[in-house]
Amino acid sequence: MTDSPTFPADFRWGVATSAYQIEGAVAEDGRSASIWDTFSRVPGAIAGGDTGDVACDHYHRWPEDIALMKRLGVDSYRFSIAWPRVVPGGDGAVNKAGLDFYDRLVDALLEAGVTPFPTLYHWDLPQSLQDRGGWPARDTAEHFAAYAAHVAARLGDRVRDWATLNEPLCSAWIGHLEGTMAPGLTDITAAVRASFHLHLGHGLAAQAVRAAAPGARIGIVNNLSPCEPASDRAADRAAAVRADGHVNRWWLDPVHGRGYPADMLELYGVDLPERPGDLETIATPLDWLGVNYYFRQVVADDPTGPLPHARQVELPGRPHTAMPWEVHARGLADILRRVTEDYRPRRILVTESGAAFRDTVAADGSVHDPERTTYLEDHLAACAEAIRDGVPLAGYFAWSLLDNFEWAYGYDKRFGLVHVDYTSQRRTIKTSGHRYAALIDRARRLAAQPVG
Repeated sequence: MTDSPTFPADFRWGVATSAYQIEGAVAEDGRSASIWDTFSRVPGAIAGGDTGDVACDHYHRWPEDIALMKRLGVDSYRFSIAWPRVVPGGDGAVNKAGLDFYDRLVDALLEAGVTPFPTLYHWDLPQSLQDRGGWPARDTAEHFAAYAAHVAARLGDRVRDWATLNEPLCSAWIGHLEGTMAPGLTDITAAVRASFHLHLGHGLAAQAVRAAAPGARIGIVNNLSPCEPASDRAADRAAAVRADGHVNRWWLDPVHGRGYPADMLELYGVDLPERPGDLETIATPLDWLGVNYYFRQVVADDPTGPLPHARQVELPGRPHTAMPWEVHARGLADILRRVTEDYRPRRILVTESGAAFRDTVAADGSVHDPERTTYLEDHLAACAEAIRDGVPLAGYFAWSLLDNFEWAYGYDKRFGLVHVDYTSQRRTIKTSGHRYAALIDRARRLAAQPVG
């Protein structure tokens, strides 16, 4: 990181988590099963046969986790609300105990000087709705809006910024096309229909939250990647365009009023389940856009491979995380500039950015993670560069506060700034967490210095 990166004085410094990955307590206080509770019990679906049944036990240990946020010096916390905790049946009756948990959490965050940034859907669809068709069914979008209204009515007097969906690409493409995330389907028709109803649910929920909590600021969170051709061959350049459509344009165009990309509709060959007015609902204006960035995609043409017929190519000599994803900080600045130029969002937040590495606990209990520390420095430098280039970037949320249940990877991959011993639940701030705290402090001091 450069010696003097500059960030606006009102820049948000945060950490991020999600409900199923950290909360545990999956059968307590009226919570029902989600599709991830079900999927994690499919033999072979999750590394090590792991589940989120206990995870980081955040449901009981949240005061300790807020204290960790204070030690890191963050002023913002992005977390998700578990739909099956709040409306266990997917629709119908609200579970007071579930809403009470998030009510207490929000109050404690505010008391600690940490601004809550809740996400309404981070992949944990109530299993009861999956049994009735899941996201490929239109009713799910309508039930999502009703659930969102309940949450906003309870928390909207204290919460200003809301994300509707986290990474709908993963829900639709990985969950319904690739089959390696819940609900584990491999059906392009179901995947396209799910993508459409996720977008519809976003628009309906945005309207519902604003109705329940006037003044609410609404965003959606997408995981985005620059898509580059592996060579100058025309076929590889065309593959990069398809990859960009699959990963970026399909998710950005509709919410910005452009409809769905014609080239991708032709490629998928599936009719959208569109009704009059749906595209207008999907394009309900955003107050901010969330960008999750982990890696770029360098792709080659793969005409016989799976959609979008673009195979990712590993470049020799490049550093990789334990996932293994290429470490490419410049890609973050690239995607932020591209989104700004193409879509002109009012405000952008980097809502996730982080890396899994093989952490080692020293004899004294400390956790030194120099690779993650460097990753953090370089990606924050990319953010500062994007701001200098005119990107309306207003915040950065490190993924993640805690090591946690990493979906199909189970507990094998660790992204946290804080190490979690899953047996004892002991939390230990890693070197990267201490470094993040120092970078935040330095950025604030620089922003407070008089100009000129």
